[in-house]
Amino acid sequence: MLEAPTERRTDPRALRYIVDHLPPGTTIKRQVLIVNRTNQTRRVDVYPAAATLEGATFRFGEGRAENELTSWVTLDERSVELKPWGETRVRATVTVPPAASRGERYGVIWASTASTPRAGGEITQVHRVGVRMYLDIGPGGEPASDFSIGEVRPARSPEGEPSLTVQVTNTGGRAVDLTGVVTLTDGPAGSRAGPFPVGQGVTLAPGASGQVVARLPAALPNGPWKAEVNLESGLVKRSITAQITFPDPGQVGKRGSVVSRIVSGWTVAAAVAGLLLVVGLAMLVRRSRRSRRAGRPPTGRPRERVPAGR
Repeated sequence: MLEAPTERRTDPRALRYIVDHLPPGTTIKRQVLIVNRTNQTRRVDVYPAAATLEGATFRFGEGRAENELTSWVTLDERSVELKPWGETRVRATVTVPPAASRGERYGVIWASTASTPRAGGEITQVHRVGVRMYLDIGPGGEPASDFSIGEVRPARSPEGEPSLTVQVTNTGGRAVDLTGVVTLTDGPAGSRAGPFPVGQGVTLAPGASGQVVARLPAALPNGPWKAEVNLESGLVKRSITAQITFPDPGQVGKRGSVVSRIVSGWTVAAAVAGLLLVVGLAMLVRRSRRSRRAGRPPTGRPRERVPAGR
């Protein structure tokens, strides 16, 4: 991705994918960069294709599968030829029909190239990489993105490898792509381990629930541990700390007892800003009442009087 909306310049998802909220009748343009990282000249096909959210996974359609979103996308190049280590830019234009219904659509812009078949061979390998599209359509403002962290449960595989499974629910109005880490503290003899990444590839549609899993080193003792789980999707961040103990090999342990939950920094900032606004308004009301009691007009800029018919 080479372009993102200015209001999303700090959103990591918008720097990787085409993520936006668009009223019906809107047109946007986005540039993607295609690079040939081989020492051979490659012909690369560029095309939009369908995608869906199923089972906590962003699923790509087969081949050049189409959906409503793909019919809105046009590309200034459908096929490019790249020299070894060469690169080019392709511009995608998304035109939302005026009669488009409300809701989030999913798709992908693919760059696809086929290998040269070997002599006498009948198998052609197709390699493709793409940029996901998450476009929410509807009038007014964009639905808020949010998710909550639920149950935290430790386990060990039959081979003795520990893992931590975390239940997550999308409580907002946009899809979320979950990433994050797990850190273990206050273990045996005050030991600490991590951070360990959670497995990627979990995408939840609005209202959907799923699980992220962190796989940990087999040498970790059972505990008890204090597990801090930090998850994020774009600018939305959520954390939970739970007391856990890993079970013996081949077993699932008891769910962790929650020690604390932490909301994201921007949520705290918004709450503080709202509190300051309420305090400021209360002070203005109190000052106005004092001015009226003193027989003076309240301070502040006088309202302009607009003559009738103006």
